Parts: sequence; structure tokens; C-alpha cells
Amino acid sequence: MVKNIAIGTGRRKTAVARVFVREGSGKIVVNGKDVKEYFPLEEQVKLVAQPLLVTSNDSKYDIVITVVGGGLNGQAAACLHGISRALLQIDPDCHTSLKANGYLTRDSRMVERKKYGQRGARRRFQFSKR
Repeated sequence: MVKNIAIGTGRRKTAVARVFVREGSGKIVVNGKDVKEYFPLEEQVKLVAQPLLVTSNDSKYDIVITVVGGGLNGQAAACLHGISRALLQIDPDCHTSLKANGYLTRDSRMVERKKYGQRGARRRFQFSKR
């Protein structure tokens, strides 16, 4: 691993984000685009930058993210998880603030699979007496 680069993997639902953190000016690039260009909603952009704000590193590091799978909300949460893990590699002292906000916990909620003989995971077909 090259010096002053940290790598973190974040996951949420079916989205997986690979995060590369290096010294810089605070620029965040997601799949080759600026973070504000990639995520259409301001809430998603804020969610991605949250670990940097909590640890007060918002203008210290440049972040390059490759994210695949899932929707945009799941991808934003996967980016948050990956950034948190990468920051932990660089500075172990920020563990308490990241842990207190719940950014190091992998959200394990997934979509339940559809069962045969049913309309969905739990929804049954309409019952007909005759």
C-alpha cells in the first residue's frame, strides 16, 4: 500500500463502495464525477460528507470512490460507511466520534427474498373460496 493512502470498503443493501482517501483539499469524486454531480439530492451529498464533518477533516483529504450496485440512497450510505472505515485507518483517534454517530456499523438490513406461491416476500395471492 502506498504511503498516506487509506482504503475502506462500505456496504449498504446491495451497494458496495471502495473508498480511497489521500491527503488533499477536500474534493470528493464518485465514479469519475464530482459528488454533487453524481448524487442529485443535497441530503445524499451531506450523508457522504458526514464522517469528514464529524471528525473535522472536511478540507484535509481528497476522496475517490468507486460504487456499484443498489440505488442512490444505498450507494450514499455505502460511501459513508467506506469513508468512515478509511478515516479510521488514517487516524485511530477518531474512532470514538465515528462510533458514537453509528458510522462504523454495517447496516445489515436487506430485501427479503420472494417466496414461491406468493406475490412477494410476505404478500399472498388473494384467497378465493369458490
